[in-house]
Amino acid sequence: MLLELDMIQAIALAVVVLLVGQMVRKKVDFLEKFCIPAPVIGGLIFAILALILKVTGVLELNMDATLKGVLMTAFFTTVGFTASFKLLKKGGAQVFMFLGIATILVILQNVVGFSLAKVFGLNELLGLATGSTPMTGGHGTSGAFAPLFEKAGATGATTVAMASATFGLICGSMIGGPIAKKLIDKHNLTAKDSSKANTGNVEELEVETSNELIPTNFSAAAMQIIIAMGIGTLLSSLLQKTGMTFPAYIGAMFAAAIMRNISDVSDSFTIVNKEIDILGNISLSLFLAMALMGLKLWQLADLAVPMIVMLFAQTALMACFAYFVTFNLMGRDYTAAVLAGGHCGFGMGATPNAIANMEAIAGKYGPAPTAFFVIPLVGSLFIDFFNAGIITFFMNLV
Repeated sequence: MLLELDMIQAIALAVVVLLVGQMVRKKVDFLEKFCIPAPVIGGLIFAILALILKVTGVLELNMDATLKGVLMTAFFTTVGFTASFKLLKKGGAQVFMFLGIATILVILQNVVGFSLAKVFGLNELLGLATGSTPMTGGHGTSGAFAPLFEKAGATGATTVAMASATFGLICGSMIGGPIAKKLIDKHNLTAKDSSKANTGNVEELEVETSNELIPTNFSAAAMQIIIAMGIGTLLSSLLQKTGMTFPAYIGAMFAAAIMRNISDVSDSFTIVNKEIDILGNISLSLFLAMALMGLKLWQLADLAVPMIVMLFAQTALMACFAYFVTFNLMGRDYTAAVLAGGHCGFGMGATPNAIANMEAIAGKYGPAPTAFFVIPLVGSLFIDFFNAGIITFFMNLV
């Protein structure tokens, strides 16, 4: 039996799936420990149920995904509002350095995925679906780019990317602590107070991001997001005329970044960052729930062995990169070791995983305030821009 759901019914079901995910996460310590997002938990439960219903011939669902596209664009628009070059400059040399290192990792993740897909005789886009799309990008970037991979002929790319992102969240959390411990013990590193300059930067960031919520700002936040999305449609149409393939949200993200930086250098209007961030998180949660609800898990059967090899290759890449590159380039000191451990969570999962890794390390060996300033700034504000551009380059290369 085929059951058709319109867009209102589909998003209502997504809310139910999200609530189920939140409930399960609270009751299962493993899911809480590894920072698995609630929409991912609920979405996977729903996808497994849908697989059982389809295989047994009981029921097949067909959902209108119109609002999923709107939610995706809304979320990445809010990402654009975080791209403040004024704030990046305030972060200093270490922020620029780590951003460069993270960008190199993004390129290598795609090279590894791309190359192994060729070795296994798979569509190279499936390699990208195990590269920086799910690793550095996480579930949000996977949900945005994987459907483009599928449209280009990579069957199962969405399922592969989402599964890879979940794998990355777990492995990134597991390898970060041991790598930092190995570096600290090998080099006899000890925690030291950060310089006054770095301490000042941390304090400035805290002041800027600790504003109280203002109820009336939510309407302003919604208007700013919608305006950026509207301007973004014009920018996206111009980009499409280049003949290259771009994700639908790219124009809106650029429009939001332009608005943010105009606001930073003028007094003509104010971007209400805190409220925009909250609306962005809501959009992301619902978007992920809808994206995972639509997973076709049966498509993983033929890709099981190649996918396992590619994911373990990505894990080995992340471990070696953090140990040899991140640690050495970030200064070979205690802070660099903490950053290396955090980079594992960030480069294979998400910024919260990086923070969780660093908190565990700092709790045992001592504080590293600079590390807690650098990774959130790069992970939450800037890497999505660079990752999207690099993925787009590889996608068009194929």
